[in-house]
Amino acid sequence: MKIDHVAVYVADLEGARAFFMKYFDAKSNEMYHNPRTGLKTYFLSFGGSARLEIMSRPGFGAAHVGAPGIGYAHMSLSVGGKEAVDALTERLRADGFKVVDGPRTTGDGCYESSVAGAEGILLEITE
Repeated sequence: MKIDHVAVYVADLEGARAFFMKYFDAKSNEMYHNPRTGLKTYFLSFGGSARLEIMSRPGFGAAHVGAPGIGYAHMSLSVGGKEAVDALTERLRADGFKVVDGPRTTGDGCYESSVAGAEGILLEITE
């Protein structure tokens, strides 16, 4: 198993992207935008296999009560295939962890599930 990516919400998506590109030589993909929710994201690569996803959404910020704010959003773990995503999701559900979403294919083409793991930490399980 390996860490695929870590995601954080930011208030200034373009500013955060520029910062990581300037100071850490990050390489960026094209922006993903979900027009239904307003979510905008970039995946930043740093030369290894793990990536950082920076995300912005209208109305989200440090003071937004009851929803994700600036900072940690979720950790994504790649498990090697759709069957493995399904199996681990069901194992976690059987062990009493809340499956928040999925497994499903997302709008940006990823097959994943979201599970509230230990202490409620949101984990994205992806192929």
